[in-house]
Amino acid sequence: MDEMRPSSGAAAHLASLFPPGLQAIYGECRRLYPDQANPLQVTAIVKYWLGGPDPLDYISMYRNFGCPGQDIPEHWHYVSLGLSDLYGDNRVHEFTGQEGPSGFGFELTFRLKREAGETAPPTWPAELMQGLARYVFQSENTFCSGDHISWHSPLDNSESRIQHMLLTEDPQMLPVQTPFGHVSFFQIVGVCTEELQAAQQWNGQGILDLLRGVHIAGGPWLITDMRRGENLFDIDPHLQQERVDKGIETDGSNLSGVSAKCAWDDLSRPSEDEDDSRSICIGSQPRRLSDKDTEQIREALRKGLEINSKSVLPPISSQRHSHDRPQQSVGHFQTQQISRSRKDSLESESSAAIVPHELVRTRQLESVHLKFNQESGTLLPLCLRGRLLHGRHFTYKSINGDTAITFVSTGVEGAFATDEHPYAAHGPWLQILLTDEFVEQMLADIQDLSTREVSKLPKEYSWPDKKLKISVLPDTVFDSPLQ
Repeated sequence: MDEMRPSSGAAAHLASLFPPGLQAIYGECRRLYPDQANPLQVTAIVKYWLGGPDPLDYISMYRNFGCPGQDIPEHWHYVSLGLSDLYGDNRVHEFTGQEGPSGFGFELTFRLKREAGETAPPTWPAELMQGLARYVFQSENTFCSGDHISWHSPLDNSESRIQHMLLTEDPQMLPVQTPFGHVSFFQIVGVCTEELQAAQQWNGQGILDLLRGVHIAGGPWLITDMRRGENLFDIDPHLQQERVDKGIETDGSNLSGVSAKCAWDDLSRPSEDEDDSRSICIGSQPRRLSDKDTEQIREALRKGLEINSKSVLPPISSQRHSHDRPQQSVGHFQTQQISRSRKDSLESESSAAIVPHELVRTRQLESVHLKFNQESGTLLPLCLRGRLLHGRHFTYKSINGDTAITFVSTGVEGAFATDEHPYAAHGPWLQILLTDEFVEQMLADIQDLSTREVSKLPKEYSWPDKKLKISVLPDTVFDSPLQ
């Protein structure tokens, strides 16, 4: 990428030459910044549609003077151009008409607190936005307000505590209608690890509301301060944590699934039947999820965010609805996340090895062993307390293969795990049905996972009467080619 300023000149004449999608976004920016017609920009040297690596054609950077009356500080405002359809000629995005979304239907923004003496905006947020855009283009998973993104590194590569992100509607930029569809503006909000964890356990919107109410944590416009040394719970350890705990107790968690490092073993079968009875087979490739199983998992994750009296796992159907666009996305985990998608988020990259759905029978298992890496394991209390105790379900989808583990409560309809057979598998997809009583027991036994502090691994938890074992293992176990 390279910095540039748009050339000045006959603005009206140049505007007529701009692609219509670009004009529409520039128009919204001019509404906010009428005195900054030629903002500093970062642009891709070789455009994505010409084979370049950066999907965003431009990132415009504006100086926002804030609002002293509302205690909103001066800051830099970044706006991406390229996730929406700028050109309408299919060079990047398929044109589908004016009524739907333009391209992916959104652009990213970011508000960074201006440091004293800064005369120009730092350019690192542009690379951050390009990184998020690459994920969207490569996975075709889109973002929406309330999503969280685990980044696990200071956003500016410094020593900052701001190492993750939440997404929300930009407080100033209004959705625009272009000739190629509508575009919304989702603002990146930098957060600390503790705030990300709270968003996972409860929901992103709840944490965003708390951040808006604390000036040094973002304030009304959710301005990111990379020098912020305190998280919400450092600032107000009682009120904020009580609100989060009450929110989890009242609402449960909106996070219904994550991409994770996980595996499961069927301990019911003898070792010689290993290839048929285990989802992870040493020395051989596991069977792939069928298209219909993939579709059901996707629909299950989507429905996990719907507010229903009963949570539902939709039945496996002979009809595919891969073009249905869910109205809400689930949260994001690590850098390979499950979200609403223009294609199946969990779809196998190769369908050559997929076993026909009719040939994959559902198997009832007597005893199972679940394996998670540490980050996945620390989400087990969230799964149990924030999801199952609220009559919902929670899915772990392996990032290393087609393995999936779905925990379901007795209130979830449409699951193939039942009260009589609480452990059931359909190919490499395992479902585990847990009663509220057993969930409470498990929560008491895995309390140490709630701390999220690095501890000695492996850790094992076992419930012999339930024939269930859970191991939390180092990442290297899942990165091994044998695994």
